Amino acid sequence: MTTDDAILVRRCLTGNAEAIGQLVSRFNGDVYGLCVRLLHHRQDAEDVAQEVFLRVFRSLGGWDPSRPLRPWVLGITVNRCRTWIAQRKRRPELVDYLQDVVAGSAPDDSAELLTEIHAALAELRLDYRTVFLLFHEQSQPYEEIALTLGRPVGTIKTWLHRARLEILDRLRRRGMVSEEENTRS
Repeated sequence: MTTDDAILVRRCLTGNAEAIGQLVSRFNGDVYGLCVRLLHHRQDAEDVAQEVFLRVFRSLGGWDPSRPLRPWVLGITVNRCRTWIAQRKRRPELVDYLQDVVAGSAPDDSAELLTEIHAALAELRLDYRTVFLLFHEQSQPYEEIALTLGRPVGTIKTWLHRARLEILDRLRRRGMVSEEENTRS
């Protein structure tokens, strides 16, 4: 917990518009980025990110000031994404969304590898994918991921290891990585 977080939250709770804007701007990139990577649709990510901030401000009074704010916000993000995914499975996907699917295009020869990595990530179970993205894309330490997901650090390390193995296995099966490269990793 930082004193800055506690001060910001107190100001938000009093309805201070500037503080509310600061909180949104501080976490918007992380929240939206995580939503895009977990949901694979920019429009869905925008909708869920808005829901996340509504939930954050509705629940701000329940935030424990002895704990860091960022993992708490990202925990809400992960939970809203889980709910969205569960709801999406119950409704048909609209054709309009097909053009909004996040595509990983790289300007060099790695485009095919990047496409395979994205496909492998999409196939991971949500817990593994979430830990992988928080660790590798948002550079969060194990402890912060553990706080975000409400799991022990050992579980986070295990999930990250399993995610890496599953991605590597897919890349090996698809001929993108040789067995020799697997043993060096």
